[in-house]
Amino acid sequence: MDKATRRWLEDSLGHPPRDPALFERALTHASYGPDQYERLEFLGDRVLGLAIAVWLYELFPDEPEGQLSKRLNALVAREACAGVGRALGVGDRMRLGKQARDDGASDSDNVIGDVVEALIGALYLDAGLDGATAFVRRAWGERVSAGDEAPQHPKSALQEWAAAQERKPPAYRLAGRSGPPHAPTFVVEVEIKGVGSASAEGASKQEAETAAAAKLLEQLK
Repeated sequence: MDKATRRWLEDSLGHPPRDPALFERALTHASYGPDQYERLEFLGDRVLGLAIAVWLYELFPDEPEGQLSKRLNALVAREACAGVGRALGVGDRMRLGKQARDDGASDSDNVIGDVVEALIGALYLDAGLDGATAFVRRAWGERVSAGDEAPQHPKSALQEWAAAQERKPPAYRLAGRSGPPHAPTFVVEVEIKGVGSASAEGASKQEAETAAAAKLLEQLK
């Protein structure tokens, strides 16, 4: 690992890497080589969820489980992770194969969010839960406010709207997929029968569904 990357990691994560290979793996996309981030992403996703859940439990002692879940879902969503990654400059530090870089993977919410979770997984293994939690609280700090109303995920909000209007639940349909395997684009259409429909694209099926739900909600206002 070069000195600039090590310095960036220490400044970004608040921890000097003891095992640099862990963090190199966290920054490595499958297009670059076989020693890539997916296993660390799996671990980091769970660590992030725990760190945020404990934090919310402390911050909002009077909120019921449903409200805490809404907050948690918004804070661990791919868009939130990607936002943190962009603020840290993760896109410039990722190790990508040429084709993946040419296809825009360095600016993909999906890839940047995955790398952030992988870095959290590496940090957990290198610095323990306390080190990972300290990073999460610092990096997500502005996204968590005791005065804010619990955010609602667009898919949940759309489903609640349909129920309140005594309509059938929203139906999602994969309308298309394009792009290379390492940087796909999904198109999803959502419809509430007898009301309307909307379509949107995203770097994952879940991301496209979320965007489509948000678009239909806008139409229904």
